[in-house]
Amino acid sequence: MRKFTHLQASTVNEASQNAAGKGMVIAGGTDLLGTLKDEILPVYPSVVVDLKTIPGLDKIEEEDGSLLIGAMARLADVASHEAVKKHCQALSEACGKVASPTIRNMATLGGNICQMHRCWYFRTPDDRFHCSRKGGSTCPAYMGDNRYHSVFGVQNGCVAASSHDTAPALIALGATVITSKREVLAEGFFAANGFKSCILEDGEIVTHVRVPKSKKSVFEKFALRKSIDFPIVNCAAAYDGDGKVRLVMGGVYAAPLRLSAAERAVEKGITEAAAAKAGDDAMADAVPLSGNAYKIEIARTMVKRTLLRLGG
Repeated sequence: MRKFTHLQASTVNEASQNAAGKGMVIAGGTDLLGTLKDEILPVYPSVVVDLKTIPGLDKIEEEDGSLLIGAMARLADVASHEAVKKHCQALSEACGKVASPTIRNMATLGGNICQMHRCWYFRTPDDRFHCSRKGGSTCPAYMGDNRYHSVFGVQNGCVAASSHDTAPALIALGATVITSKREVLAEGFFAANGFKSCILEDGEIVTHVRVPKSKKSVFEKFALRKSIDFPIVNCAAAYDGDGKVRLVMGGVYAAPLRLSAAERAVEKGITEAAAAKAGDDAMADAVPLSGNAYKIEIARTMVKRTLLRLGG
């Protein structure tokens, strides 16, 4: 690992100022430290700013009609928090299915929603594949081993798929991401531009996530292993304030997908037939790559399974 200056910030403003330019921020460190050790990025940070020393960013507070969760709240704490389990079940379930217990006791909610994509060409050590996501001219996965990649097309030359477990749950629940500069709905936070996994600008830091209370919400994940694995497909569903279903899928596109066609299929109620139709409608426009057509049937099944759980 190359040398860098490590700073412990005491305020969000201090962290933002020091992270701007050639700096990066570190939360739990479960993703960033491996990224730096493997030197996967073409530009190495000269400064790493520690957010763990900023007071109050790990709190989980109940507000009128919503929960305010600090970005530094550990995934294990979010998963086990009674108010989250009661009012935001999908988020509790999603946090509880990230990686392993050891990682969940270190990793944070803010880190999970901000992590970079998991494409193995992008993540190859020493920047061996200077792909389009890093500013290169090609996507090695497009013609190479793309079994875990997007089935909904290319974004600016990149076919990497989103891998955040918490993202579909937050979007389904209608959450708002609060940063050092602004507030943005979770549905608009995750970028699908082929370069970044979220819309954060230079020096901008996630501080909190506000999650409306839901009558009911659920999360499902399909992975090859039950622990320490990223999703092949994940799916979250929730009832909004008007009793309508919000359905979101991850692992199939560069950003989590809001499945509007599938939502319309269950407007009159969630039945076995309606849930099956929702799965078909969700994947109607899928365009698989050479090695990932199998994901389409998994995604159909995940939509059906998630909806039946929601309606059960």
